[in-house]
Amino acid sequence: MKPVSPRQHDIVDRARHQGRVVVDELAEHFDVTPQTIRKDLNELCEQGILQRVHGGGILVSGVRNYNYEARRSLASDEKKQIGLKAASLVPDNSSLMINIGTTTEQVAYALRGKRGIMVITNNINVVNILHGVPNIEVIVAGGVVRSADGGVVGEATVDFIRQFKMDYAIIGASAIDEDGSILDYDYREVKAAQAIIENARNCILVADSTKFERTAPVRIGHISQLSGFVTDNPPPAPFARICREHDVEVILADSD
Repeated sequence: MKPVSPRQHDIVDRARHQGRVVVDELAEHFDVTPQTIRKDLNELCEQGILQRVHGGGILVSGVRNYNYEARRSLASDEKKQIGLKAASLVPDNSSLMINIGTTTEQVAYALRGKRGIMVITNNINVVNILHGVPNIEVIVAGGVVRSADGGVVGEATVDFIRQFKMDYAIIGASAIDEDGSILDYDYREVKAAQAIIENARNCILVADSTKFERTAPVRIGHISQLSGFVTDNPPPAPFARICREHDVEVILADSD
């Protein structure tokens, strides 16, 4: 899968804020030919990020997620910083659960310097990141492995997670509403995330600020159920107020 280029990333940002992008306007803005922009749009459509319309493109419908490799490329620097900050909140000699997501994978990368950590996950990518790392024990949940993203889902996954009570949970989400709702696309993945929240003493949401600009149809839960939220920019005022009211700590990835 070809990574999203900086220009394509900017095109997606413009589509997110404007609702639609037009070939001729993009060509003028980036000082390239319309043919170059059409190629960019076609590649973004192939990855499931944009949908082609006459003369340009729009963001895909909120009922399905971006292609997983494309999601890795979007806001990649922000996700790395969020991963580092979230991992710093997990002390040595503790246990945690990590769910499916490109941001939670960055947390896994940042955990590799920890000692005495037990990780339970339903994310095959997290298993690959942490497998063989000294002083980290990895336990993978059973269930159906989705070919699209390496997520393990299903009733067997939920039953497995419910056997444990962990110190921490790190969860990702596909979208966040200003009313505090945490959202995703696949109800099977949501069931696993809910079980993770229910069986952790401290649960931390990791998500970049673009998640406030997206929608998804399935509700994981509410921010009031969590203990912390690690992100890259201050959240919208209504969301921040809800966090204060429920003692949910908002932690910015670039903060000292």
